This record gives sequence, structure tokens and C-alpha cells, in this order.
Amino acid sequence: MYLSRRTFYWLTLLFIGLSPSLLAQTDSPTLLGKVTDRSGEALPGVNIRIKGTTRGTTTDSDGSFRLTLSDRKTPIVFSYIGYKTQEIAVGNASTLAIQLDADQRQLNEVVVVGYGTQERKNLIGSIAKIDPAETRGIPAGSFDAQLQGKVPGVQISSNTGVPGEAVNIRVRGATSINADNDPLYVVDGVFINSNSLQTVSTGGKASSPISDINPSDIESIEVLKDAEATALYGSRGANGVILITTKRGSYNQKSKLNFNVSHGLAKAAKLWDLTTGPQHAQLVNEWWINTGKDDPSLKRTEANRPFRPVSEGGRGLPEEQQTYDRLGELFRTAHLQNYDLSLTGGSKSTKYYIGGGYNRQEAIIRPIRFERASFKVNLDQQVNDRIQVGVSNTFTRTFRNQARAGDGPAGGLLQAALHTPTYLSPVNEQGVPVGRAGFDNLTLLINNYDVNSTSLRYIGNLYADVQLSPSLRFRSSWGIDYNNYDESEYWNNLLIAGSPGGLATSSISQFTTWLNEQTLSYRKKIGGNHTIGVLVGNTLQADVLTRTYAEGRGFANNAFTQISSAATTAATQSWSKSTLASFFSRVDYNYAGKYLLDFSIRADGSSRFGSRNKWGYFPAVGAAWRIKQENFLKDVQAISDLKLRASAGTTGNQNGIGNFAAQGLWTGGAPYQGSPGIAPQQLSNPDLQWERTNQINAGVDLGLFNGRLGVEFNVYRKVTTNGLLQLNLAGTTGFSSYWSNAAEISNKGFELTINSDNIRRGDFTWTTSFNVAQNRNKIEKLANPLRYGSRDLILQQQGNPLYSFWVYKQLYVNPETGNVVYEDVNKDGKITTDDRQILGSIWPKFFGGITNNFTYRGFDLGVFFAFQYGNKVYNHNKFFGEGGGARDAARVILASNLARWQKPGDVTDVPRPDGVNVNNYRDGGSRWLEDGSFLRLRSLNLGYTIPKAVTARLKIETVRVYFSGNNLLLLTNYSGLDPESSASSDQNQQGIDLGTPPQPRSFQLGLNVTL
Repeated sequence: MYLSRRTFYWLTLLFIGLSPSLLAQTDSPTLLGKVTDRSGEALPGVNIRIKGTTRGTTTDSDGSFRLTLSDRKTPIVFSYIGYKTQEIAVGNASTLAIQLDADQRQLNEVVVVGYGTQERKNLIGSIAKIDPAETRGIPAGSFDAQLQGKVPGVQISSNTGVPGEAVNIRVRGATSINADNDPLYVVDGVFINSNSLQTVSTGGKASSPISDINPSDIESIEVLKDAEATALYGSRGANGVILITTKRGSYNQKSKLNFNVSHGLAKAAKLWDLTTGPQHAQLVNEWWINTGKDDPSLKRTEANRPFRPVSEGGRGLPEEQQTYDRLGELFRTAHLQNYDLSLTGGSKSTKYYIGGGYNRQEAIIRPIRFERASFKVNLDQQVNDRIQVGVSNTFTRTFRNQARAGDGPAGGLLQAALHTPTYLSPVNEQGVPVGRAGFDNLTLLINNYDVNSTSLRYIGNLYADVQLSPSLRFRSSWGIDYNNYDESEYWNNLLIAGSPGGLATSSISQFTTWLNEQTLSYRKKIGGNHTIGVLVGNTLQADVLTRTYAEGRGFANNAFTQISSAATTAATQSWSKSTLASFFSRVDYNYAGKYLLDFSIRADGSSRFGSRNKWGYFPAVGAAWRIKQENFLKDVQAISDLKLRASAGTTGNQNGIGNFAAQGLWTGGAPYQGSPGIAPQQLSNPDLQWERTNQINAGVDLGLFNGRLGVEFNVYRKVTTNGLLQLNLAGTTGFSSYWSNAAEISNKGFELTINSDNIRRGDFTWTTSFNVAQNRNKIEKLANPLRYGSRDLILQQQGNPLYSFWVYKQLYVNPETGNVVYEDVNKDGKITTDDRQILGSIWPKFFGGITNNFTYRGFDLGVFFAFQYGNKVYNHNKFFGEGGGARDAARVILASNLARWQKPGDVTDVPRPDGVNVNNYRDGGSRWLEDGSFLRLRSLNLGYTIPKAVTARLKIETVRVYFSGNNLLLLTNYSGLDPESSASSDQNQQGIDLGTPPQPRSFQLGLNVTL
């Protein structure tokens, strides 16, 4: 009778299993066995290793394995995704039958929620948790910029390539026109300021206060999105909440020293393609010939038409013109460096984290740079079995020399380099450096650029936690966020802004948040199936902003730069304060891990509103059903988790309206004929009230194959009423505007997250995380349209999304005449402002990211793509650079203008250079409104961890060397440098690309050592 090898193997295994005495006598170097789960189902692909070595194997399709042993003393380690790792001592055994227990670690993962923590399996609200270790290698000034594409439903746009400048972040859309749309940031329980204190004009750009936080100090980031998750933050929750938990030590942990260093380079992936000097002159000639406005005889062939320059440095025929490269002078290969050192540990009653960091990033344009030095101390002390106290301290110094961007000629670095015609010499006939086309001389501007800011910031928190009984806990905390923001600028008389005698300004802003909170929490398990939790608390907060501004004009020479040396000086001073008192409560109920209920309410009283409307009340309710816990699903092995969730609630918003928005104000700065006086400054509105956002959310969490595949899906709808809006008043009233509740805005959409463990065999693993989201924004109520941005390109109008583009729709260029044909919307035979229409907005149809992580032995590779599709960007650089010669020496001409119409029959979307037909280069034409969709290779990280067998000899715990590449690939149809570029940080002027450097491509090498 013939026996197969597998049949013989199992007969042998059965015989040995029935003969323990024989088993004890066996001394075979080969170990045979099978691995199953607790139900007896075979587990293929289980990783089996000899502890402390790289030797091992994996189970085959029916869970069996064969492993050659080196000795019988070293344990064998069995690991498999979704199951608990087991370590087995072999002894004299020749066969093993192993059963692995399911490991629901993801379900048991602790997630930070409002005023507490929860296991993920018990979550009702929509909360995303991010491990900052996955993103902190991205060289951005602030950690929120590093999160792009990582959080479903959170749209993050890095509007510039200058580190430390503000990013645009929206959690499930925008809810307000004039009030603030930024989320609330909470660092270790402290509500921190996220609004820029900058006063110096940089063309619309603003610095980011979030960049004061060192990403290396962050342990975890949670983004709270729906009303159930954010309700306990009441008036702060309408725009989402971002909770930052910094690193702390552990009790009974030996001291651990960690050092991380990285150096790298960054540069622009590409620059604008400009016309050469001869090409520029050629287009100007065509413009003059086609126009013929000064001399009808000019309508002849271009070859007979001499070049007509309007300034020095460009005289002569077109072919004689030179080309001057200013972009090459401005842009550079920037240097990046980062150093972090931390010490963690703890004794039986004390734990600590001490961290220091230094980050220096040069911008890719000269001479801009960003520097941050930080120091972090977290200390926790167990006083006794019932009382614990602790402190969190963050100290940072952040320096920026800030880049002027956006519109305006004075001091604009990129404007001077990009928008100055290439044929214009940087020096006059005497060889003296001069500005051209209304812009500064670039060399002089770079060498004399002096726009700086220094931020000194302290974020601290002191708490006491008392366990009053096994079920009752009291916590009290005191927090502070103090920011001293010191700005200065000096423009000497060689620069436009300093002409004729020089200009110096100084501004010192101090913003302080004081916070005191008390919470009392009760949690009790009743019987075997009922768990009830109750939380009550209150918050007292005060925000104080003081600012002193001074300027001086007229200096004896450029050696004097202090305001005290100016011929004329002026100064202003301001003070502002707001207070907030809050009371909140939450009740949650859990039945047998199946049915979850949650109800919360918060009451906020704000000094910003009138006496009749100071208080706002914000309730929320949520429920979840863990279907997997039902008997009919418990035995379905393929489904490891299934939960349905639903929530509804109301949150509020008061940020961005000013501390005295409801009050009638008088100003003392109204002198009359040399005598002091007072005058009305602001009209009161005692009916001004809270902006309120009602939100409903429904979701499902699905886990398959013991957690190897996880799916989370959410749908939501948000409706904001009583929208805070600044309305214009007739000049006859004596006031320009007043605050009112006059808008309604809705957002609706979905979020999908898929996490999968694709391969885990032997030394190789591959995991994938994918998320995609969609948000539909709409202005439901707005009495009168509002216009924003250069040339009123942004229109807020009822029935359309916020940040919609209002333009003339170009239909085509007439092949016979070369003239543009626009859509005549009202059919009156003329193209006027009545024919402008909304053609898209900044909102993408969907956006998200995908991450793939691979490991092989000591190597690890992470590849992260971010994407968005369907949004629009207005290429304002192209509008100015495709003037067809009409601006002559006043503006650069892009090479794309060479595709213009030249003769009958030409098919193109670029009209002929012509100053007669004003439609050809009409302001606000849709030709410059482009698709901003993109797929960006946001980061690629490759690392190698030296084997422990090597590092242990050196008494080093781990050594990892790594390479990080960022923005290595950008796939987009956008003709500009970066589809995320925006000239302004103003929330109502997004999506207009003008005078803004792109996000750079960077490469870094790093070393991480733990002792």
C-alpha cells in the first residue's frame, strides 16, 4: 500500500501524540507540527522563528510546518496577524500542535476622546487616530501640514513652499464665511491658539502658530470629527477638534535615551518656463503691429517692425535682446537639518519625559529660512495609591525671516524674479543696479531683505488626579498658552518699500490663554452586563491679547535701522480680552459589549455676545450596536468585528469675530484741532448670538479575517445656522459694517478607510492603508453675494459652494480672427460683468491618501501618496504672464504665450496679441481657471535597523539609518508649479496662485539611536 508523505507525517504525529513516553525519548533535530485557531481552523502563513535568530519558516496551506532546530533550549516564536504571539519551549518534543488565540488589539486600542480615553471597540463617534511617527519625517514647519492625506474627511492644503507658514485645514468642510473655520487644537488638555499673531504684511501670507510644536514630542494625534465626538467641546467643536498627546514616561521603566538626526536638501521640482529676451520682443512687436493704434502704417510684416521698448536695457531689434535669468538667482538648493534628543523612564512612583530639539529649514527661495528650538519636560508623580499629580511643559523659540508673496510689487521676492521681463537688464547704462517693471532689483532685494519674526512660546499644564473611590475620580488642571511674537522689518532706500528715506517697523504681540478645568467621573459595572459612566465638569478660560506697534520713516543713511533714528515716528497700542465659562456632562451606557449609548451636553457663556445671548447650549447623542457580539455572528470566523454607529448633535462657533463683536465701541484716537477726543468705532448688536452647526453621522466598522482587513465608513450632514457675518453699512450711518447672524451653510459627504494586512510570511510583511472622502459644500442662505480675492475672483453666493470662482467662460478662439469668444450669458450682444458665472470651486470631488508599508528582515519601506480630484485653481501667474505683449516692459511673458494665434486657420486657446479687442486678455477669463487635481508621492521612507545581535555588543538598544524623500512625484494637469499654491492665507481667498513658491522636493538621510 502506498502512503503519501503527508499521510505518513500525520500517522507519525498521531502515534507520537499517543505515546508520551516515546516522545520524551525522541531527540530529532527536526520539529514537525500544525498551527490552528481555537476552532481548529488551519492557519496558513504563520510566521515561525527560532527566538533571537533570523532562522525560521511559515506554515503551509493546511497550517503544517517543518523546522530544523539548532538546539532544544531556544524557544520557538509563533506570530500571525490578528492573533496573539506565542513563545513555546520545545524541550524534547519532535511535534507540536499549536492553537493561537485571536488578538483584537486594534479593537482594544486606546483612543483619546474628550476628557478621557476609550477602547476603539466602544467608540460611537467618528475619531481618527494618527501615529506621528509615520509623518514626522516630512520637512514641514508644522505637524498639521504633515498629516495631509492621512485623515479621512480632513482636507489639508500646504499653500506654499515656505516652511512655517499657515496651512489650510478643513474638517468635513467649512462652516462659516467670516468666523474662523480652523479646528480646535488641544495639547495635553490645553486649548492653544492657532491664529497667527502676525501683523507685518507679507502679501497675504500668515505664519502658523502650530509650527511652534515639535512633532518629535508628540505621542499620538486624534481628530474628532462628528458631533458626538466633539460635543464636550461645545462652542469649539463645529470645525472639528485635534487632540495632541505628547510623550510621557512609564512607571518601572529603566531610563531610555533616544537621539535622532537628519540632514537633507530641498529644491523646486521645476520652475516657470519663460520667454527669452528675443521671444518677448517678438510678442511685443506683434502686439504693436496688430494694434496699430499709434500709427496705421504699423500694420505690416513683423520683419519690418523694430522693437519698441519702453525702458532702458532693451533697445534694438528683437534678435538682439539678451535674456536675464532672475529665477535662477532667487531659487536655490536649500539645506535641511533636524536634531532631537529625549530621555524617558520612571521608577515605582515617578515617570518622566525630557526632550530637546532643533530644526532648521532653508526655503527654496533666498534668503528665507525657518528655525525652531524646543525643550519639553513632562513629569508625573504617584503620591500614593489614590493621588497622582503631574506637569507638562513645552518651551519653544521659533525664528522666521518671512517671505512676501502674493500680489503687490514692493518687497515681493518671487514677484521681482518671476514677473520682471527677461530682456530687461538688472543694471542701467551706468552699471548701477536698478529695479524694472515696477519691481525691486532682485539682487538688491535679496542682499537687503530684512523681515523677521521671533516667537517665544510656553504651553504648560499642571494637574491633580484623585481616585476618591474605586468608581469615582476627580481631576483638576490648570493650563496656560503664552506666546510672545516679536516682528521687525527694515526697508532701506534702495528698495521700493523704503523709498525715499527708509522704513522700519516693529510689532510685539503677547497672547495668553489661562485655563482651569475640573472633572468628576464615575464608572461602575453593574451585574455582569451593565456598565454606566458619568462625567461632569467645568471650564474657565480667559484670553488676553496685547499689541504694541511702532514705525519710523526717514533715516540719515542705511547704517541706521532702529526706529529711534527715524525722522518721523508713529506708534499704536491695543488690548483685548475675552472670557468663557463652560459646564458639561456626559452619560454613557454599555450593555454586554453589544449596545452602546452616549449623551452629552455643554453650556458655554461667552463675553463676546450680548447680554441676551451670552449662553449657548450644545447637546449630542450617539448609539452603536456591536453586531459581532450577537450569538448569530459569534461563530462566523470570517467576521472579526461588525459595528453600526449613529449620532446627532449641535456644536458652536465664536472664533474669528473679535472679542467685542456685539458691543458698541468708542475710540479715543479721534483728536480735533489738536485736542484729544473720542468717536464711535463700532455699532452694537445685542442680538448677536452663537453660530450653530447641527450634524448627523452614521457609520459602520467592519473587521474581517481576524483583523487582517478593516473597513470604516461614515456618512454625514452638517448644517450651520446663525452664521456669523460682517455686513456692510451705508456710509451715511457713520459705520462701515457690523456683525450679524446672516448665513446658513451645509456640508455633506462620506469617508471610507480601508486597512489591510496583505502579506505576513517569513521575514516579509506588507500592509496598506487607504482613505478617500468627499464633501459637498453649499451656501443655503445669504442675502447678498460677497466677493473676495484679486479681481473679485471668489464669489460667495446663495445656492453655490463657498470659495466659488466667478469668471468669464471662454468658449474658443476664433480660427479666422484670432479673437476670444466668451459666453454671452444674458444674450445682450456685449460681454460685461453680468456675463460672469461660477465655474467650479476649490472643493475637490474627492480626496485622500494611500500608504503601503513593507518590511523585510531589518529593512522597512513606507510609500505614501496623497491625492485630490475635481478642484479648481486660478493660475493668476499665467494671467499676468500671458498678456500677449500688451504689458510690454511691465510684466514677464510666459512661454505658453508663444502658442498664440498667428494666422487664419490656427486652432489654439491663446488669442492673438492685440490691444484693440479687450476680450482677448480680459481679467477673470476662464482660460486661467485650471483643474487642480493631483496625485503626489508625499513621502518615501527607507530604513534599515541593525540586528540586535550586533547592537547588543555595544550596549545599544536600536540603531536605524534611514532615507526620506518627499514630493518626489507630482502628477497633475495644472500648468503651474503646484496645484496647492495659494497667494493668501485668508480663508476666503484660497485657490488663487500668484507669487507663491511651490512645495519643494527634498531628500534626507538620518540616524536614530536608542540607548
